[in-house]
Amino acid sequence: MTLAPGSTIGILGGGQLGRMMALAAARIGYECHIFDPHERPCAAEVSARFTQAEFDDEDALKRFGAQCDVITYEFENLPVEPLRALGDRLKPGLKSLAVAQDRGDEKSFLEAAGARVTRWRAVASIDDLRIAVAELGLPIVLKTRRYGYDGKGQAWIREPVDVEVAWDAIGREPAVAEAGVDFEAEFSVVIARTDAGETRPFPLTRNHHEGGILRTSTVPAGPGIEQLADSAIGAAMAIANALGHVGVLTVEFFATADGPLVNEIAPRVHNSGHWTIEGAHTSQFEQHLRAILGLPLGNASLVASRAEMENLIGSEIDRWADILAEPDANLHLYNKGEARPGRKMGHVTRLA
Repeated sequence: MTLAPGSTIGILGGGQLGRMMALAAARIGYECHIFDPHERPCAAEVSARFTQAEFDDEDALKRFGAQCDVITYEFENLPVEPLRALGDRLKPGLKSLAVAQDRGDEKSFLEAAGARVTRWRAVASIDDLRIAVAELGLPIVLKTRRYGYDGKGQAWIREPVDVEVAWDAIGREPAVAEAGVDFEAEFSVVIARTDAGETRPFPLTRNHHEGGILRTSTVPAGPGIEQLADSAIGAAMAIANALGHVGVLTVEFFATADGPLVNEIAPRVHNSGHWTIEGAHTSQFEQHLRAILGLPLGNASLVASRAEMENLIGSEIDRWADILAEPDANLHLYNKGEARPGRKMGHVTRLA
């Protein structure tokens, strides 16, 4: 079903991804309604309507849903059961959300979909962790099964003496232990899928992280990655189809000598796709909306020979005046308030 301009798009979550989605929606004639528990989420500033309520408030969700023609989400750490009240208006569906919320379920799903992942073991106790170390060898990265992002909920085990320290560092939560990967680079495939099963990927994006936080994304992805395009896009397409995903899906990869290994998925628009706002004919945000609204997918190719996105983290936002003075810089400020260390406050995209 195609939803015409003037329809209302509900967005669960009021952060910067919701903000950029709402801006993209306004450009093509749609209104957005933000649902978020915070008093002044930055997405609400650029949206037609805003509901302040907890994500597990089923009554509030039902009232919100009744005011929206289609509903989507900007992050995956949402309670699944209360969202059933939204029915089939929620796109992507609950399967994508549930799989991405739990790293153990995600690994199992990826393997079942035919994607390659690093060797891993589920860990529920210190004894499980010791067994995983014995089976996988060192180094190992230990990750909580739920609620980890930007390097949070992770600890490395490089020596046997690190086992207990790492277990304590993640709060002794259920986790997955992953064998360390010898990789040349990290990259992502941002791909859109429609209800009819049509898929369209953006160009592969090389990602550089520092302290677990994305610093830069560059397109074209360059040597060591571009030759992996067919296999990586094929894996991303298989994952999207297995999920029955509708909207944008992001698959993060390691580029290894044996081919691409999937690190994790995000069932939504993604930081590594921010370059598409100026750098692609159709941004990832508009592409996501096109998919969930039943509109034709747009042209996902580059508009220039090169694009690079740089995250502005914490006090780096104070560089805004200098960036505005750059002739080829495109500045995006999220208006999130306090510039705390590690907090993404904005980004800048530069085109060649």
